[in-house]
Amino acid sequence: MYSSVDTIWVLLGALLVFFMQAGFAMVETGFTRAKNAGNIIMKNLMDFSIGTPVYWILGFGIMFAGDGLFFGGFDFLIRGNYDGTFPTAAFVIFQTVFCATAATIVSGAMAERTKFISYCIYSAIISAVIYPVSGHWIWGGGWLAQMGFHDFAGSTAVHMVGGVAALVGATILGPRIGKYDKNGNPKAIPGHSLTLGALGVFILWFCWFGFNGGSTVSMTGDDTLLSASNIFVTTNLAAAVATCTVMIITWVRYKKPDVSMTLNGSLAGLVAITAGCDAVTPVGAFWIGLIAGFIVVFGIEFIDKKLKIDDPVGAIGVHGLCGAGGTILTGLFAYHLTDDAGNPLGLFYGGGFKLVGIQILGVIAVIIWVAVTMTIVFQLLKHTVGLRVSKHEEIVGLDIEEHGLVSSYADFMPNVEAIAEDDTEEVSGKAPMAAAVPVQLVEDKAATPASDVKITKIVILAKQSRFEALKAAMNEIGVTGMTVTNVLGCGMQKGSTEYYRGVPLEMNLLPKIKVEIVVCKVPARTVIETAKRVLYTGHIGDGKIFVYNIENVIKVRTGEEGYDALQDVE
Repeated sequence: MYSSVDTIWVLLGALLVFFMQAGFAMVETGFTRAKNAGNIIMKNLMDFSIGTPVYWILGFGIMFAGDGLFFGGFDFLIRGNYDGTFPTAAFVIFQTVFCATAATIVSGAMAERTKFISYCIYSAIISAVIYPVSGHWIWGGGWLAQMGFHDFAGSTAVHMVGGVAALVGATILGPRIGKYDKNGNPKAIPGHSLTLGALGVFILWFCWFGFNGGSTVSMTGDDTLLSASNIFVTTNLAAAVATCTVMIITWVRYKKPDVSMTLNGSLAGLVAITAGCDAVTPVGAFWIGLIAGFIVVFGIEFIDKKLKIDDPVGAIGVHGLCGAGGTILTGLFAYHLTDDAGNPLGLFYGGGFKLVGIQILGVIAVIIWVAVTMTIVFQLLKHTVGLRVSKHEEIVGLDIEEHGLVSSYADFMPNVEAIAEDDTEEVSGKAPMAAAVPVQLVEDKAATPASDVKITKIVILAKQSRFEALKAAMNEIGVTGMTVTNVLGCGMQKGSTEYYRGVPLEMNLLPKIKVEIVVCKVPARTVIETAKRVLYTGHIGDGKIFVYNIENVIKVRTGEEGYDALQDVE
């Protein structure tokens, strides 16, 4: 009989795997552009919301019930039977969140140019049929399971299914506008927030302990406890080693460690270890993580540069290639999988090529199944409701065009509150004009010309690191007023050559400060020479100084103009 501890363990695992949706949402949002953030959040929300009832009604029955396709899952669920291993309802929710993971992988590779309605349709089909059929082969007692195919938590069943579907979809969909030049060379399109991307990776890493550890579906008995403990160790170790591997590879290849690719490295290790996390030792996990690091870097580069397939988040490399690679590597490093005599089945432990061959066969079979069925699905969508948004919609952004969302970030838009008032009503916080102005207001602007003192505006673009020194120097020469803005920009050199996911940035916009100063009492030449002295390092990027003649200045509070408007003394 299944114990209450086991049920709690399965439900806890389900909670953690569900929270992976938040991780995927953050990764995909961060690795893409701000104008599509709301669209990506909606897709991650809806693939789970649509997939849940679809998988409950149809998908679960195909995968586990074994009593026909249509409504098998519904019938199996309402019977409320125990099958001798687990309570049905607990296992249903556990498998539902796994199904949602497979569906959400696809959205990242097809981000920024896919119609929302088309996404909803193909996501439902993945949850209803595509994932459950191959899942039945592996986990539902199907032909691969009977052969001895081992995919403990879903490197193939979940991640490779999503990765292959992403590959097919991104290929049929085509690259984003501006991704490749006329010669087919890739251009870097950086994501708008690596902070969000990193948050997503940390969430996924945390939740992966439920993804892999929860797949024991039991915490009863010493053997199960030891297995779960080993799974936690191998899962974490593979992810960490893959992360370090990718950091070193990109450091060597791109001269600096690539943040985006290294984040993908963490996910690559997690995906690769998922198939054999229960079967390998920590030594095996180390090598699987190491190999996964190489797979993801060179895999993403090959997909982007050679196949010319645009995958904004690297989903194909992370989930497709590392899912397949990790499954096959299980056949090499499996130590805790044994034959009837207790001998390890892994090739490197004397088990021969049998398990490796079965693992390769399973990977190929699932690739064919997903590739063929998803090609049919995407082609049908392309020629009916349409798969890709229009050129205008893609350029403007899917947030506004698909959802009527001006911006997913409030700070990108002015926060203006309209205040209704008439000419006689005094607004709270607004002083009466007579009390606020100690000097005589200028009634006739034409009759009272501005001062003829020369007024100059100086705009300084400089490195952020030099701002404090510049501010102190300006204060010393008597400049007390300035406007400072954080900006991005580059000069004739187009910024120093940097790489994003292995692709050189054509124009690298560097963070700068823009300081605006208007002077009349302090000579403009004094300001210029002082700024030159403080900002000079002798290296490219020291900045620029722009000088403008100002026709007039008006102080709003007093009505003073010209020289007087710039003086703060009452």
